[in-house]
Amino acid sequence: MKNTAHLLILLILVFASAFLTDCTPKTQTEEQAVKSKSEYLVYIGTYTGPKSRGIYAYRFDAETGQLTSLGLAAEAVNPSFLAVDPTHQFLYAVNELGDYGGPNSGGVSAFSINPATGRLVFLNEVRSRGPSPLFVSLYKTGRYALMANYCRAMRALFAPLEGGRLGEPSAFVQHKGHSVNPARQKRPHAHCIRVSPDNRFALAADLGLDKLLVYKFDASSGTLTPNDPPSASVKPGLGPRHFVFSPNGKFVYVISEIGSAITAFSYDEAAGTLKPLQTISTLPKDYKGENNDAEVQIAPSGKFLYGSNRGADSIAVFAIDPDQGTLTPIEYVPTGGKEPRNFEIGPTGKYLFAANQNSDDITLFRIDPETGKLTPTGTVVHVGSPVSVAFVPLQ
Repeated sequence: MKNTAHLLILLILVFASAFLTDCTPKTQTEEQAVKSKSEYLVYIGTYTGPKSRGIYAYRFDAETGQLTSLGLAAEAVNPSFLAVDPTHQFLYAVNELGDYGGPNSGGVSAFSINPATGRLVFLNEVRSRGPSPLFVSLYKTGRYALMANYCRAMRALFAPLEGGRLGEPSAFVQHKGHSVNPARQKRPHAHCIRVSPDNRFALAADLGLDKLLVYKFDASSGTLTPNDPPSASVKPGLGPRHFVFSPNGKFVYVISEIGSAITAFSYDEAAGTLKPLQTISTLPKDYKGENNDAEVQIAPSGKFLYGSNRGADSIAVFAIDPDQGTLTPIEYVPTGGKEPRNFEIGPTGKYLFAANQNSDDITLFRIDPETGKLTPTGTVVHVGSPVSVAFVPLQ
């Protein structure tokens, strides 16, 4: 009996210990570790002026949708487009100017990221070798920064040095030609450049040529060589601006500024070639006003595509056919502001940040994972002339 009683007491103590362990409040360090899995830094690139002094930072909880302002992250002149390196240690910004370090050149700036405060530490700035740089992206390893100049359609590759600093460019590409719109397409206008998912090709959208140009990319030397064939075309006069690869790498979607349309291409990963599939308007059939398209993004699920309308001031939402790659309109959602020049989908795919340049605000939307539809969260943050949005995970 004594042994039985002792065994019962021992079992009771074991269960009690387990219960108390499960119910013990987490320490502050444990709580921070759990919380950090859903937290991000959000950086906003702007046009500087009376209401903006550079790049601004926010802390974002991807579970609750809460945004907390961290203030000015770094002073910079017209840091209109941003890119974060794959290690999340460095941020790069174009300085959209025409006279940096002399005539006919803008700049590209490098910063290191302080994850504790969100502050950006300036590392260095180099000339873009062409006026009005509009876009910067990173090679998958972060070894190269690829940049596009709008006014001279020149593309350059800058090799980041040790510690994230930018080196001198390893390659230039000068576009030539024109298209059918005499007001907008008298000359080339480079607007976007990205590396393919397999890192073998670089694709570049040129608004002035109505083309998506394709280059073989040599990562060992940082050089670009025209592919065969060297480009694919959108319909004359559309004016391609930005583009995005589908998550599976099988399709490319190009949004056209002048013609307010998205062109879907199939993409041959081995050959780096493009085949047009569909061109579809980003506007509802009854829309009569002026409009210029701006940004295009795909949800991480690969099921839905989003494009921004400036003039209609809305986000067009499309369903993507997973096999054919074609688009079907779902809805057109007002951004709640003026001129949504850029928007970004958060890394978790739950939220969309619409940067309304001319109303100095950013509107936060929740994305329905089943339908792709957007619902305003009620969160609106005020930033002078916001242009681009970039995310950095906190770990």
